[in-house]
Amino acid sequence: MKLCGAAILIECLIEQGTETIFGFPGGAVLPIYDELYKRIDRIGHVLTAHEQHAGHAADGYARVTGKTGVCLATSGPGATNLVTAIATAYMDSTPIVFITGNVPQSLMGTDSFQEADISGITMPITKHNYMVTDVRKLADTIREAFFIAKTGRPGPVLVDIPKDVQIAETEYVPASGDQLIPTLSASHPMMQLRPEGAALERYKMRVEPYVEQAAELVQKAERPLIYFGGGVILSGAENELSELADRIDAPAVSSLMGLGALPESGSRMLGMLGMHGTHAANIAMQRCDLLIAVGVRFSDRALGNADTFAPNAKVLHIDIDRAEINKNVTTTLHITGDAKTVLNLLLPRLEKKEHPIWMRQAKSMAEEYLSNDLFEPRKILKSMSDLAPSITVATDVGQHQMWTAQHFPFIRPRQLVTSGGLGTMGFGLGAAMGAAKALGEPVVLVTGDGSFRMNLTELSTIAYYQFPVIVVIFNNGTLGMVRQWQTLFFGKRYSQTTLDRGPDFMKLADAYGIRGARVDNEQDFRRAFAEAVDLRAPYLIECMLDIDEMVAPMVAPGSPIDSFCLN
Repeated sequence: MKLCGAAILIECLIEQGTETIFGFPGGAVLPIYDELYKRIDRIGHVLTAHEQHAGHAADGYARVTGKTGVCLATSGPGATNLVTAIATAYMDSTPIVFITGNVPQSLMGTDSFQEADISGITMPITKHNYMVTDVRKLADTIREAFFIAKTGRPGPVLVDIPKDVQIAETEYVPASGDQLIPTLSASHPMMQLRPEGAALERYKMRVEPYVEQAAELVQKAERPLIYFGGGVILSGAENELSELADRIDAPAVSSLMGLGALPESGSRMLGMLGMHGTHAANIAMQRCDLLIAVGVRFSDRALGNADTFAPNAKVLHIDIDRAEINKNVTTTLHITGDAKTVLNLLLPRLEKKEHPIWMRQAKSMAEEYLSNDLFEPRKILKSMSDLAPSITVATDVGQHQMWTAQHFPFIRPRQLVTSGGLGTMGFGLGAAMGAAKALGEPVVLVTGDGSFRMNLTELSTIAYYQFPVIVVIFNNGTLGMVRQWQTLFFGKRYSQTTLDRGPDFMKLADAYGIRGARVDNEQDFRRAFAEAVDLRAPYLIECMLDIDEMVAPMVAPGSPIDSFCLN
């Protein structure tokens, strides 16, 4: 059948199983929105207040479901408003297909109205991107974009479609089953990362010597430590990770993005590693004799001083992205591959081990918190986990993000939705509403008054669609993490960090027709949070905190990770 490019795009999205597009219309995508209107019974759309938050919503949707998110924006400023969302997804390996319109090809290069080279702008922050110049190539391009976004190490792919391509007509042949997967050479890098069938057998033969060496390293270790990250969750390797820890009787520590892969309450978990990691996690890293790193990229916030990191340990690194191997930490042995695939090859080669002394030492380093009468973040987070232990938690970026990572006991994969790599203030509300749309159940956003100011326009979105997002604002009247650094490292010179200004968040919530509560004690918070969970509708809780509340522990930048400047 003959269809225009805009219709072909929507049909291809439906082919790929897309249930919801997050977006914002404009002149250069009007043909697409018109075709979407005709098919709205087959594919949904969420209209956000800003394109950046449409991108973050697609990100939150993808993170909680494991599916590929879809975001749509117009040309020029609409497309450039996506840049932060694209970079956020790129740094955290989230599969999203970003679709932008552009001016007709005849106007390109003339500085026409709302023209921008979005393909060139986003080249460094996309896994791949396209400008479609021929409508006959559009369907195959969309199918390939979905394949690349999801295959191997996931990431964002951008498809830029000029308006004349949207209008042009060509023959469209629907695809199904294996036809949805583009025909790529067996030697294509994308085909090698998560091999199946005959490719898996060839992969096993190629890596078998390295797996044998890895097993030998593990069997000889007396103080093994497992360090896992977001790659475990993306791979679905949580069971294999747990089996590894039990098989070799090893404690485990997590990156920020790995939280939830092993339950925080588990007997082997020492907590998060790094600048705001637990004492137990950081000290164990410096004392282990074998570090088994699975699905992590050794970011600077985790390493501290790279020259003093894990000084007594041999390093076994398992990661799907060859570019991450030996980038920040020199390995003793590495295996490039999907975490689940590699662990399934390694586990049968490992004998049951016991390290009772090492396990006791590792667990004994855990800090104990003394109770007090103050209304503080860890009590808020404990109340949340008491009342809704399995609720999905999104965060913005700052002190509240680290408090959440430290004090909310995540019990399952994909329970935490946060910007780890880019550290995007303003990420949270968009991500939370994308997660709520996907799950159809309450999602809590933990945010700060500084971060929330960057995305509060999306209250209109959650109110209109009645997404059950519970916004918990940690209001300390300041850009808290920046103030903390100013206190510790800049002589208490609080330059431009005090937020002694509006809005009144309760009046703001009321303006959008959203229930709200301002609280300054634990009992009132528990009452409001329980009501919000039961209501299953938008709700805003403002928690009034002290301006000088700090995140602890803390390791100063560039210091060894067991050298704490704040306990």
